[in-house]
Amino acid sequence: MMMFYDQTTVDSNFVKACCANLYESDWPRLLLGDSFHPGGLELTARLGEIMDLQKEERLLDVASGRGESTLYLAGRFGCEAIGIDYSPKSVKIANVRTAELGLDGSVRFEAADAETLPFADNSFDALICECAFCTFPHKERAAAEFARVLKPGGQIGLSDLTRSGSIPPQLKNLEAWIACIEDALPAMEYVELLAKAGLKLRHHEVHDQVLQELAHDIRGKLIGVDLLSKLRKQEIQQFDISTAKSMAKAAEEAVRTGKLGYALFVAQLVPVT
Repeated sequence: MMMFYDQTTVDSNFVKACCANLYESDWPRLLLGDSFHPGGLELTARLGEIMDLQKEERLLDVASGRGESTLYLAGRFGCEAIGIDYSPKSVKIANVRTAELGLDGSVRFEAADAETLPFADNSFDALICECAFCTFPHKERAAAEFARVLKPGGQIGLSDLTRSGSIPPQLKNLEAWIACIEDALPAMEYVELLAKAGLKLRHHEVHDQVLQELAHDIRGKLIGVDLLSKLRKQEIQQFDISTAKSMAKAAEEAVRTGKLGYALFVAQLVPVT
């Protein structure tokens, strides 16, 4: 059964906990691969290139999950990096992997809430947030926190789903919210939220194709998982296959018709004069 989400009645901490519980499970890796966002590390690298990350800079990865993007950027650009995630389990996994890679001197992960970042003002030169901003219940608060912890002139790299027009009823539920769909915003609304926090848009790219490819791939994998479950005559715990298949079909159609897309945004904190 799909759970319909009403921001006026559901505690935002409940939504955050639901997101954390899903993304710390094995299902995202099964359906999305190691990088829990469209375009994978190729688009992560693109963000780093647009932001021109430097070795002497300090980077914050918000909603870092198991640390795939954080570790990649730190390794490629040589910057110091901190990743934060709402899930303590994901943070633990990320820190173990960091130690295994010998990067624990320059990279670390902490459990924290994107809407109340545990860092002092002007702490970072750069910040990224990939395919997670649209899941935050209080986006304006999160954007303000991003700006607060950035140094004057610092940059934010944001990648997320974009919406054009209304989305189908099948994608208006808690599961779709967690999957970054239900509260995806039109591109200009992301820009406006960042601008309200003092972050001026510097670069914008549309990457709808990677979302289309991912939606098609996920639907195929769900069909395979469903068949495997039936063959084994067992329930797949903590995962509603019927709901997921219905959502995947509706999402693929929404992407095909241009109602859902994917974009990169890079904005810079305007120094106060």
